[in-house]
Amino acid sequence: MFVRVKTTPNSPRKSVQLVESVRDGNKVKQKIVRHVGIAMDDQELEKLKDLAELIKSKIEYEHTPSLLSPEELAQQAIEARKNKDKELHVDLKKIKEEQRIVLGFHEVFGKISKEIGFDKLLTSRHGESANKILRDIVIARIANPTSKRSSIMMLEEDFGIRINLDKVYRMMDKLDEAACLKIQELSYQATLSLFKEKINIIFFDVTTLYFESFSEDELKRNGFSKDHKFNQPQVLLSLMVTKDGLPIGYDVFPGSSYEGHTLCKALEKVKNTYEIDKIVFVADAGIFNTSNLQLLEEHGYNYIIAARLKNLSKEWKEKILNHDYSKETIVSFNYDGRKLIVNYNKERAVKNKLDREKAINKLLQKLRKNKTPLNLISNYGYKKYIKTEGKATISVDKQKIEEDSKWDGLHAVITNCHEMNEKETLSHYRGLWQVEESFRITKHDLKVRPIYHWTPSRVRAHIAISYLAFCLVRHLEYRVSIQYKKLSPKSIVHSLSKVQASILRDRDGKRYVLPSEFTQDAKKIYQLMGLETSITPYRLESKSCLNE
Repeated sequence: MFVRVKTTPNSPRKSVQLVESVRDGNKVKQKIVRHVGIAMDDQELEKLKDLAELIKSKIEYEHTPSLLSPEELAQQAIEARKNKDKELHVDLKKIKEEQRIVLGFHEVFGKISKEIGFDKLLTSRHGESANKILRDIVIARIANPTSKRSSIMMLEEDFGIRINLDKVYRMMDKLDEAACLKIQELSYQATLSLFKEKINIIFFDVTTLYFESFSEDELKRNGFSKDHKFNQPQVLLSLMVTKDGLPIGYDVFPGSSYEGHTLCKALEKVKNTYEIDKIVFVADAGIFNTSNLQLLEEHGYNYIIAARLKNLSKEWKEKILNHDYSKETIVSFNYDGRKLIVNYNKERAVKNKLDREKAINKLLQKLRKNKTPLNLISNYGYKKYIKTEGKATISVDKQKIEEDSKWDGLHAVITNCHEMNEKETLSHYRGLWQVEESFRITKHDLKVRPIYHWTPSRVRAHIAISYLAFCLVRHLEYRVSIQYKKLSPKSIVHSLSKVQASILRDRDGKRYVLPSEFTQDAKKIYQLMGLETSITPYRLESKSCLNE
């Protein structure tokens, strides 16, 4: 088996295929094993070739891959697809639908989970059942993120899988520190396997996750909340991804931790865990301070970090504002031996102005209604303790508005990558949206927060489960984007939710599977994963099932 690139005459299209040689009589012909995708440029071609090599190695390693164990009804239906070619003699008047189940999630994400190695995450002493429970809970989080109790109800109703809630909690207790480290090691190796060269760009960011609780412990601590839950305990979650948004690792910190200090542990992990010779660390302005920059330099790391221009010294602010940005939109300054790159963008300037005017108009409306200072204070539970005395005059400071407007359209990054030109540096920084989108997926699509668990070990286990779900979603999203087209995680989940099957049962107790039609996107996802897309009804041979 080998990777073949097939060109199209008078077109930039290049088709990447997995091909094997087969003998047809006295001739040897090439048979296409898997169509990987179509590239329109050299960059897309390299990505597809790397992915093809990964698929090739998986196929060669697993001669007869077995996706799921046929213990539950849904899993039996998946395994029984091999019977689709057998002729069926069924009296339709004697059968009825016993259950309707969703197959898409377990078939697709189950295969990715197995390829990465998540199916054997927990050691043998934990038992095979713990890994199956973990897999089902992770897939349930992808399908419909909710509480563990609601997840097991959904698994039974929609997937034909019954799990005891106590067993779920016991499985979570087995996700200890060693298991969490193994999760990150496997996710990093899976990401690394998609690229020929070592990863040298890492995007780093931190967010907060709040609890439906008001009690603190060594992990749940009150702190500055990005969710505006200042009176509730939280934890800090740091995430590292590649420029393609693929996961590298994560860390959990007490909620009172300063965002910049999380960098130290992230650096230590990068240095000790990952085989990265040279790394460019890309992060937002939350990491920008002198001590963090020095820390990065002491460890020999290159960095590109957003700079807070308004926090610079008066001398530097004057130097930046006095520059004429009408002639050149990207200007580089020497800032203590580092490069401070300031970029002016007209569209950003318009947006900055509109945002400020909107905020000022909102403030003026409040002032017209009531000029009492107390009514302008946001209420986080402390407003009732404030006492006002005498009269105070409140007005808008026009001079400060004018000073603020001078910064419209300006954005800057600071870097020690002197060999990298300004445009390339800014391009790398703009890739930070990948980690921001990753947090959006984690927070909103997978609903990692609010967290309903209380003990530190259960909290870490919950985050580990969410990270596993995030890994599976991101890896599938990456494959779909380079082999088919760009689909959001939400669109992928929606497509796979439509891959269903009716379990039919006749009066003699025989069961049959009637697969649903595939949508165009679902069919393509199945094809690129090398999965069966037949909708031919078939017999469910095994009589043992979940409900018996």
